[in-house]
Amino acid sequence: MDSSSIIRKTAGDLRRVPNFVDYAGERSTFSWPAVRAQFAETGFNIATHAVERHASGALRDKVAFRFLSRDKPARDVSYGELSQLTSRFANVLETLGIGRGERVFVLAGRIPELYVAVLGSLKHGAVVSPLFSAFGPEPIATRVNLGEGRVLVTTDMLYERKVAKWRDRMPTLQHVLLVAEDGGRTDVPGTLDLAVLMAEASDQCTVAATGQEEMSLLHFTSGTTGTPKGAVHVHGAVVTHFATGRYALDLHADDTYWCTADPGWVTGTSYGIIAPLLHGVTSIIDREEFDAERWYSILQDEAVTVWYTAPTAIRMLMKAGAEIPHKYRFPQLRFIASVGEPLNPEAVRWGKEVLGLPIHDNWWQTETGGIMIANTPAFDIKPGSMGRPLPGIDAAIMRHHEDGTVTPIEEPDVEGELALKRGWPSMFRAYLNNEERYRKCFAGEWYLTGDLAKRDADGYFWFVGRADDVIKSAGHLIGPFEVESALMEHPAVAEAGVIGKPDPVVGEVVKAFVSLKKGFEESEALRMELLGHARKKLGAAVAPKEIAFLPSLPRTRSGKIMRRLLKARELGLPEGDTSTLEGGA
Repeated sequence: MDSSSIIRKTAGDLRRVPNFVDYAGERSTFSWPAVRAQFAETGFNIATHAVERHASGALRDKVAFRFLSRDKPARDVSYGELSQLTSRFANVLETLGIGRGERVFVLAGRIPELYVAVLGSLKHGAVVSPLFSAFGPEPIATRVNLGEGRVLVTTDMLYERKVAKWRDRMPTLQHVLLVAEDGGRTDVPGTLDLAVLMAEASDQCTVAATGQEEMSLLHFTSGTTGTPKGAVHVHGAVVTHFATGRYALDLHADDTYWCTADPGWVTGTSYGIIAPLLHGVTSIIDREEFDAERWYSILQDEAVTVWYTAPTAIRMLMKAGAEIPHKYRFPQLRFIASVGEPLNPEAVRWGKEVLGLPIHDNWWQTETGGIMIANTPAFDIKPGSMGRPLPGIDAAIMRHHEDGTVTPIEEPDVEGELALKRGWPSMFRAYLNNEERYRKCFAGEWYLTGDLAKRDADGYFWFVGRADDVIKSAGHLIGPFEVESALMEHPAVAEAGVIGKPDPVVGEVVKAFVSLKKGFEESEALRMELLGHARKKLGAAVAPKEIAFLPSLPRTRSGKIMRRLLKARELGLPEGDTSTLEGGA
């Protein structure tokens, strides 16, 4: 890649000395046992390090969470208050007879009770499973049943709309703890008023002495077909949460941090709750849905320094136009990172032009539990790249052989399956009750991610696509992300999703679905212009042969464009599991 396509880091970009400035040196001296040793003395319960360590020290009165709402004043929760609230919740579980290792499901928006329930459950030694508040009744019941949930924490409105009529289909669910939302009621038959239980509970408790291999979190991830998979994570993952918060997000104790991820998704747990608390920062939590004007005002008014968001949100900000951010100033903002799906090069450059900072993409999965590959603050960005492996992470591109074995590809710029060597602390330990599926994820010491990628001569990794997304056309293997990124460079395009459409001659042809930015209207002339733009950028063999306009593209709540759903709808096929679709099932 030539230097013109690299975004150079300058002294103005850095604004302070990052935690991670010597890539080769840090990787050569890093060891997980050394980091783990910092935690071992006080045990591996996540809540000990996220809450109690600060509440008993100098940060007791510091704001841990600032909760924002459109129609209410901000509510600050200090580390000391968070300790008391989570102890109360742990004692509520004790009173209800919930034992260590039993599952607590949490279904709520970004309200304080959600964060208290997650951390209080961990403190008690229970296992937490966060759920998307946008889930419909069936996805909720499916996950509660798969996880054998004993407790559900939710709001009165969500209970009435999504749980009540399905309650008898969840035989393991013994207790529903209700939060009265915006003047709602909690005197609902078959439920318990969480506020009353909390008021009656002590604000002191003994944190469960969980071992590093003891189960802590259960995150469900959807496959193309079949039931959701429950990825099992352990308390020892706290070591990865801490290290990656330091290396990939450059968290310092004086930061004001904003992670926009839904807490029902793994990012909203690992980096919306745990990692910032481990570093003693103040986190901004906004209860409201996306609104461009509101988001820019939060960045300004809350003096956010580190912002972690999703490509979908960035594209929506781009779609809203460059005029809005010009009304705001964010001089404290020093680092922006993105996750959820690959970040198109155009979005990286847009960040630099409009916000004054490039946007740093990173890569990880529900199964990895933490960030594995990242564009970190001190180093040059190659727009479109996932970045380089963090200290403690060994990544390789694998070639699959006919006999079922895999071997690392040593030469640069060759596509294969991205794999990670076992050993990082937040690696998932199982798919719940599905050992065979779990074993298939590994080849010896390597975890096979199911993502196709390539590594360039400088050690940067580039996403090609999910193995089942790659398009095979006339002997060419075409990664949808490359085509989507090229379309995104056209000034009319807000979002793009690309699929392979069966063709009797070439196997598959590339079809693109695009949504347009404000001020542009779909037309045959624009369609032809986009086809020509893509052909010029990509060549005739790779460029789409068809383009369709949509008002918006189907996305998961975590921000990923659901290409398989575009394909199913195009071909009239069953849509499979749509429980994570934005807007509900």
